Amino acid sequence: MDQQQIFNKLLDSLQDDLAFYAPMIKEVAIEMMKEKFTAYPIFIAHQHEVKIGELILAKEDFARDFSINATTLESVVEAKIILPERKADFIQNFQNPKTTMCILLVLVSGAHFIFVPYAIKAKPKNESN
Repeated sequence: MDQQQIFNKLLDSLQDDLAFYAPMIKEVAIEMMKEKFTAYPIFIAHQHEVKIGELILAKEDFARDFSINATTLESVVEAKIILPERKADFIQNFQNPKTTMCILLVLVSGAHFIFVPYAIKAKPKNESN
């Protein structure tokens, strides 16, 4: 299996996990905004321990492949995951957190920001690449 196939398999697994987690992630995002903790909630999807954010959904508790941490744009900028001079650009591209979750996918090979609608559906098991 080449690197692209491995990456695609991880994305399929993430899609399935996010479809399962979406209602819980949305509830946390709404609460973070309601409590004025942040206007920009960010959720970190990871398979290994990460040192940013607070663990809200442990993969072991749900028999999933990814765990989810919750954090804020402010914390991500403070950790220099987003450079301070790029914060305004990120905010401009940030999608509505009431309808879309901002995911920082952390893999051994690197990290990627993706925006995923809460209405995401799990990929059918018989669908192949």
